[in-house]
Amino acid sequence: MTPEELKERIPESELIFSTSRSSGPGGQNVNKVNTKVEIRLPIKDSLYFSQEEKNLILLKLKNRISVNGTLIVTSQSERTQIQNRERAISKLFSLLSAALTEDPERRSSGPTKISKIIRVDEKRKRGNIKRIRKDPDIDVEE
Repeated sequence: MTPEELKERIPESELIFSTSRSSGPGGQNVNKVNTKVEIRLPIKDSLYFSQEEKNLILLKLKNRISVNGTLIVTSQSERTQIQNRERAISKLFSLLSAALTEDPERRSSGPTKISKIIRVDEKRKRGNIKRIRKDPDIDVEE
């Protein structure tokens, strides 16, 4: 599922916005203006996700979800609140998109032809080194 599809599916009224003073760029403006934007999306209480999707999001984004099941995303890298808001929204939907996208199963493959040749060559070299280190077989005539 793409971030654009999620933007159409989830209305902005579902998102909870809050602002605070940022520690990012902005000079003296940082001390005066609330430019940091924090978005909260209650995953557990959302009507826009199925139970399977909720479980998948809770599993994959567990480090970003609070105890009460709310996904929290912040942005404070821009100088204005509007830019931080847009950046936080895009970050939120890209996180959700990545969480809802199933990873394809990995198909194991055998060793490549060149890796087989290299392995056998290394074994041959190692065997030669060991053969050189051996005591020579000396036939002693009695």
